[in-house]
Amino acid sequence: MYKNKIRNLAVCVAILSASAGVAQAKVSPEEAAKLGNELTPLGAEKAANADGSIPAWTGGYTESHPGFEEGDRTFNPFADDKPLYTITIDNLDQYRDKLADGVIQLFKDNPDTFRIDVYPTRRTAAAPQYVYDNTRENATRATLTNNGLTVEGAYGGVPFPIPQSGLEVHWNHMTLWRGVATETEYKVWTTTGDGSRILATAAEDIGQYPYYYADSSYQETPDAKYMKAIQLAYAPAFRAGEALMVHNVLDHDKGRTLWQYLAGQRRVRQAPSINFDTPNVVASGVNFVDETFGGGGSPERFDWKLIGKREMIIPYNNNALLANKDEEVMGKRHAKPEHMRWELHRVWEVEATLKPDSRHAVPKRKYYYDEDNWGTAIMDGWDAEGNLWRTSLTTPFAAPDIPATVNYCTGFFHDHRTRAWVYNCALGDVAGEQYNEVEPRSESYFSPQSLLRMSGR
Repeated sequence: MYKNKIRNLAVCVAILSASAGVAQAKVSPEEAAKLGNELTPLGAEKAANADGSIPAWTGGYTESHPGFEEGDRTFNPFADDKPLYTITIDNLDQYRDKLADGVIQLFKDNPDTFRIDVYPTRRTAAAPQYVYDNTRENATRATLTNNGLTVEGAYGGVPFPIPQSGLEVHWNHMTLWRGVATETEYKVWTTTGDGSRILATAAEDIGQYPYYYADSSYQETPDAKYMKAIQLAYAPAFRAGEALMVHNVLDHDKGRTLWQYLAGQRRVRQAPSINFDTPNVVASGVNFVDETFGGGGSPERFDWKLIGKREMIIPYNNNALLANKDEEVMGKRHAKPEHMRWELHRVWEVEATLKPDSRHAVPKRKYYYDEDNWGTAIMDGWDAEGNLWRTSLTTPFAAPDIPATVNYCTGFFHDHRTRAWVYNCALGDVAGEQYNEVEPRSESYFSPQSLLRMSGR
């Protein structure tokens, strides 16, 4: 019966999406009243699934345990958990309906070494009360306009907690809660098809999310941003001193803005072309810019179809992953299975296909978004011949001090053609505060002039 309900939901949502077009309607007050009742305050189904393998949401993970220090993500709150079962190439068919195509391909590519240890599902996602309050308000006031490129009437919470289209779900991902202002140091490792490992980038990341300012007046400004971020690279040697700054916007018609500082040129320049399928220099070009952090940038080149919900086994609560040195975590062709935690969760499934008049190296993608925190869990991409080509996995971690289940930092990318792969935003070699929430900085801090001063240090 539960599967039938999910299937019916998918059909109803698809009909709503087709009839609504790209300008989406607000939901009724009656629908919004479900938030915090049968739905969680962020819009997920609160109840357990039919057999209890996905438990009910009971408030998320918000209390720190003894030994936990703020900003330290190496602390594993679920260290006593044991795997419920293990998936290998030998029993893969038994679980195929709960795995993404790209994960199945990883079994095929690495039959002797790849496995999935599935742990008890922990629904850790949480946020401050003001985020819950704003989410409920957004449900009845937020709209998508301008062919889906502009979010209006939303701030401080999930913009579309009861989504009616694939693009609404994707906007929920792009604006997901991860704190108001953060700092972290991280590394990006690339591994070639022959197993050679390269440090592509080591950097300090400074992030700020104006969308979540407690003062909603910021959202009324003409150029409101949902994210501002600065990356200051310090390794390898040839990249030391480089810097990148991005302003991500709620109105993509006005354009996302990026600036670069190249140490050899000693100047900051605007770089509007770093978008879509531009090779990602932070990962030595192995993946594309719009494949980072579960998919970002303007959605304008694709049509977004909401398929519905399904239960899937996805990486989750991967604090233990961060407690180990990067080189200990990394195998030859994938992360070592003993360091990965997978759980069964409900996800929203969305298919993005290239518009007829647009260009992109990856003309079809499937996204699977965690229903609890709205972050992309897995993203698969197909080439123009219809062959599965690329898979991105995010590895969210629980952060009770924020509180949040952060689905915007660590993860892996796999190229199924070349067998090259990326460990993105690795934190295992960073001591102390790995992903720390800090006091917000002034708006002028995220300016080209400020970037020049920081880069010249």
